[in-house]
Amino acid sequence: MDLLLQLLQFLLRLAFGLALGMALVSPKQVTSGYFRNTLYVILGLSAFSTLICFTESLKLAAWLSGSVVVASYVGSVMWLYEQQRSGRIVLIVVAILALAAAWTATPEYLATPPSSPPPDETSISDVPVNHTNAFLRHADAPAGGAVLGFTMAAMLLGHWYLNSPTMQIAPLVRLLAWMAVALSIRAVISLVGLGLEWQRGLSFDGLQSAFLAIRWLSGLAAPLLLTWMAWRTLKIPNTQSATGILYVAVITTFTGELSAQLLSAQTLYPL
Repeated sequence: MDLLLQLLQFLLRLAFGLALGMALVSPKQVTSGYFRNTLYVILGLSAFSTLICFTESLKLAAWLSGSVVVASYVGSVMWLYEQQRSGRIVLIVVAILALAAAWTATPEYLATPPSSPPPDETSISDVPVNHTNAFLRHADAPAGGAVLGFTMAAMLLGHWYLNSPTMQIAPLVRLLAWMAVALSIRAVISLVGLGLEWQRGLSFDGLQSAFLAIRWLSGLAAPLLLTWMAWRTLKIPNTQSATGILYVAVITTFTGELSAQLLSAQTLYPL
């Protein structure tokens, strides 16, 4: 999978996670401007994704990504007019469309293993695609997207407290809890994939080992620690400091997930 397709995966996963993260936030405790402005972010992500899809001649993914653009705009209008119930439904629709686009953007990547040879120097295309591989490959996108999106949604929500300082802290605390859940699930999927690769006898060279270390330290361990730090900071309470911590968490998750995508493009199982 080339770098442009990996960028496409990253954008669509982030759009999915952001929409789902917002859907988990109570509109009764958070002002509508947060939802509206974050939908503009998703609109930009999906618009860029649509351009990449057309460039790569991915017609179905382009239609799905384009639908995310339209749905994001419709959702932003609904939140502008305080249509909370309809707005949350649109958020769920946006998440579903973005995930579907991520799955269909690289159908050959989900359906068959990558082309790099396994340790025994036989072609990896000769290795049969089993149910474990198919499940992990399909679970990779929503799990990675949830990590990316929940973290960014929490950071943007923390920033929104600067605009609406009277909002309750409970929504941000709950979103931190969802971050911890997403990171835990992501760690399990990555650990299973890594274990299966080692079981196959795959060994990593120096560069791959460095990316693997970045993937685990920056993409999983650091965000979990930062989530705990932000949660402790909110007990003071200090939303501004917690938001600063979440800014760092966004950077670490971005780095970790991009490293995971680069590694997974060379392995049978996602890492």
